[in-house]
Amino acid sequence: MIPNIPKIEHPERYAAFDLPKEKLDYALGEAIKKIDFALPTFTLDFPDHASVNNVYPAVKNNAGWNTGFWTGILWHAYQLTGDEKYKKVALGQIPGFYERIKNKIGVNHHDMGFVFIPSCVAAWKIAGSEMGREAAILAADHLITRYHEKGKFIQAWGRVDDPESYRLIVDCLLNIPLLYWASETTGDKKYEEIAYNHFNTTIDVCCRADASTYHTYYFDPETGLPKKGVTAQGASDESAWARGQTWGIYGPMLTYIYKKNEKAMQVFKATSNYFLNHLPKDYVAFWDLSFTDGDDEPRDSSSDTIASCGMLEGIKHMEENDPLKKIYKSAVNHMMSSLIDNYLTKDIPESNGLLLHATYSKPHKGGVDEMNIWGDYFYMEALHRLIDPDWKLYW
Repeated sequence: MIPNIPKIEHPERYAAFDLPKEKLDYALGEAIKKIDFALPTFTLDFPDHASVNNVYPAVKNNAGWNTGFWTGILWHAYQLTGDEKYKKVALGQIPGFYERIKNKIGVNHHDMGFVFIPSCVAAWKIAGSEMGREAAILAADHLITRYHEKGKFIQAWGRVDDPESYRLIVDCLLNIPLLYWASETTGDKKYEEIAYNHFNTTIDVCCRADASTYHTYYFDPETGLPKKGVTAQGASDESAWARGQTWGIYGPMLTYIYKKNEKAMQVFKATSNYFLNHLPKDYVAFWDLSFTDGDDEPRDSSSDTIASCGMLEGIKHMEENDPLKKIYKSAVNHMMSSLIDNYLTKDIPESNGLLLHATYSKPHKGGVDEMNIWGDYFYMEALHRLIDPDWKLYW
């Protein structure tokens, strides 16, 4: 459903708050130090999805759903510093992505956008890489094979002929921009049509009346009708998993860019306000939004980075007199300031990532209170957006 936009419950928490240029410069400098430290290890290999004791293990094959984020971090480092070494390594990784999609290695899931946008689409947009463009188009071709006309959605996981896997997840709102881009770059509207159908279905089933979100939603494989919303990584089926909520913030704005749909704008505002109403005192989300100050639960710093990117994008498209515009800018400044002050790895010399206190999946006991690579990526994107508001999106 299209939820109503909740009121900001404590607007005084989001009064005007500046993030000085000096602090952004400091944050970028600390990030570049860590990227340089990690670069020799991750020139050919990739960081694993989550750290172990705040150190990313090296993964020797490009097969995970998260590998594109490291290459995307390198593209941000290149654009922010102008240092060719980052571009050289990023471009050197593109043949591996091409071979991966050509040979269908680790691609039987919905995460083609996460894999191929920050790596290959970025390579095309920044460096004119024809191989990057071709790999990304092949990835879009593969992603649409997971589309079900019955239900009008892209299946998240499992074999497409498995009735037990007939579901979507809210995360895919960040994967369908690959399809919008594919239509833009090829002129073939089939990709965009599938992306927009999936967007509308996701909003219809994943958004609750209070503007919280379901993580996943099952459909009846016989009729295509919605069945039930369940969680995979949240605290319960009825709670709001923090990172899922932020996919529901950023995702609608990425559809808005391509479709200029007011439904997307309303969903963005509704999910954003719900998220802000559930932030603790230091503005960094717990792993599930059912928890707050005083609960003995881990944070998920990556949720703040995704929300920051979504709100910074949303601000660009909002009317000047919209009172939420100033609230979102202040919220981003609060979240990023808190991350810079208290969540950086700068005091852990052996750490090869950027942000502490992220949570991959608490229910699965995976990557809890560790770094995760998408959190590092979206932190770099948020810094890039703040430093250069004219940055051209990879998405």
